[in-house]
Amino acid sequence: MLLIAHLIPNLSTQTTMNSQITRRNFLRSTVAASLSLTAAGLPRAHALSQNGKLRVLSIGVVGTVGGLDRTQVASHPLAEIVGLCDLDSNYLAQAAKDHPHAFTCQDYREAFAKYGDQFDAVIVSVPDHSHAPILLTAMDQHKHVYGQKPLVHQLEELTMVEQALKARPTLVTQLGNQRMAVPGRRAAVEILRQGQLGKAIEAYAWTSAPDASAYFNGKKIFKENPQIPASLNYDLWLGPCAQMPYYDHLAHTQWRSWWDFGTNGLGDWGCHILDVIFFGYDELLSPVSVKTDCAEPAGKVFHVNPCKSTITYAVNSPKFANKTFPIYYSDSGQNPTKEQMRIPEEVTSGNMTVVVCENGTLVLGASGGLKIWRDGKSVDGLTMPGLPEFPAINHWHAWVDNCLGKKTELRTPFKDAVRITEAVLLSVKATRFPEQELLWDKSKLTFTNSPEATKTIVRRTYRAGFAPPAVV
Repeated sequence: MLLIAHLIPNLSTQTTMNSQITRRNFLRSTVAASLSLTAAGLPRAHALSQNGKLRVLSIGVVGTVGGLDRTQVASHPLAEIVGLCDLDSNYLAQAAKDHPHAFTCQDYREAFAKYGDQFDAVIVSVPDHSHAPILLTAMDQHKHVYGQKPLVHQLEELTMVEQALKARPTLVTQLGNQRMAVPGRRAAVEILRQGQLGKAIEAYAWTSAPDASAYFNGKKIFKENPQIPASLNYDLWLGPCAQMPYYDHLAHTQWRSWWDFGTNGLGDWGCHILDVIFFGYDELLSPVSVKTDCAEPAGKVFHVNPCKSTITYAVNSPKFANKTFPIYYSDSGQNPTKEQMRIPEEVTSGNMTVVVCENGTLVLGASGGLKIWRDGKSVDGLTMPGLPEFPAINHWHAWVDNCLGKKTELRTPFKDAVRITEAVLLSVKATRFPEQELLWDKSKLTFTNSPEATKTIVRRTYRAGFAPPAVV
């Protein structure tokens, strides 16, 4: 959930007839020089400001969540927003009122090339398709990163992030799933980790999205519009995606419904409702298969819904009842039945997580409401025995604290976000191949039984100048 802020100019060379160096060429040479220093093992030096504060560049400064991320981080007494980057000039001007001394730009690469020694950490609150290029640029340049969900847009980009984490082990990273701060969700993790409900059998998660809100182009409107919003740098907004005309119901918000830019309802909510399952069970490393049921394949332009996805993990642990553990994940308010959840009443609320175990069922709402069902009766999950105290934490402040060396509870670092996002992306991408069980081998980035799926839904071809850097 993010706005626009990041993307960049097309770095194609534009040499004038008199060989005068243009601003675009200057940027290109500056960025190249900056990256070559990093590749040579000579990263830009940066340090905390003289007053000991964490200096933060905010990329995507307003939007559907960018303003919240920026203002929450800025409210930490030891954090300061020193840079603002957004593709919409109106949003940039709006945020600049809050941070009058911050540098401003529309091109995130310009921010790194020209101001890289002025900030220590980066907020990446931009549309899904540009997550990886920006956050990997930040990691390449030794910056701590707060990145919105889902972590990346392509399956291949998950392995890029893992490589970056190995190359930059001291960086503090966090995914924007702020709901993990509430006590009910933290309690759910502890109950699962402690095995209080016995061996796990299966899990269900569902979201009401995509809904009729302004987040989604639910009617699949595909109308070319030459009137690009005057404040929007649309060429930069496209970022790693191929150039195309501007369409109604795309930027600034409804890109979530478009295949090339968003991840529809499954992707918009997946990291918020699948996360507890992965925190509860470290054994869930990478799925072995995915099968998504929907009425028709996702098209070249739009995602499809409603969808029901089955993501299956191979497990060999006493925490599980069987050798496989399925997660059933659906959108459009497709709730499982009470019989499937093994409880005596229906759960009709949207955005829920259910874990069915041999001795009971855990039912968790996105906002932290937690019920534990045993023998046909339910109790408040926070009253379960053996739970620790859950002191209040600020999700954004925890990231700042850890960046400054203060070890506090941090949910969710990128190492966990990779596992969560992998399940999300598999469920989303498999909508191109409905009713087919795709066998997944992450180590080879291959669907072993579908060369066509491997060819079409694992990676993208990046537009020149927008590819994520290889962080080594």
